[in-house]
Amino acid sequence: MITRRDWAVAAVAACTTLVTVAWAQSPGAGTMRSMVFDWSELKAAPTATGERRAIVDAPTATLDRFTIHATTVGPHLASHDPHRHPEEELIIVKEGTIEAMQNGETTVVGPGSVIFEASNELHGLKNAGDTPATYIVVKWWPPGMLDAAE
Repeated sequence: MITRRDWAVAAVAACTTLVTVAWAQSPGAGTMRSMVFDWSELKAAPTATGERRAIVDAPTATLDRFTIHATTVGPHLASHDPHRHPEEELIIVKEGTIEAMQNGETTVVGPGSVIFEASNELHGLKNAGDTPATYIVVKWWPPGMLDAAE
């Protein structure tokens, strides 16, 4: 026979379990929260081909890693050689003219254009203009992808 004491113990155990699960699923101290990034406050670090502004590199509630940075490349230069990687990325052209190479095909785009780089596909960007070009790179690693890469 189930007693009132049994019901009380079961209720306390259930509540404790629910609170523990809710706490475990809540964002941790290192998890990115909603934020605003003011362009005028981003510090530019010089690179061999222009400059780079680190914006964020942190886990989120749904991603193991989420990064954003802005790259400015001098006229007719590329920040690096074409490459491939398992994470996907989104590039938004802020200013200038960019030549996007994807799997051997090139497309020239300007400000406001959006470029998506799929997982493990060869890609590269080059400034195709006579003035500096700036683009913003957004990359993400879904749960388990970082562990698989190690």
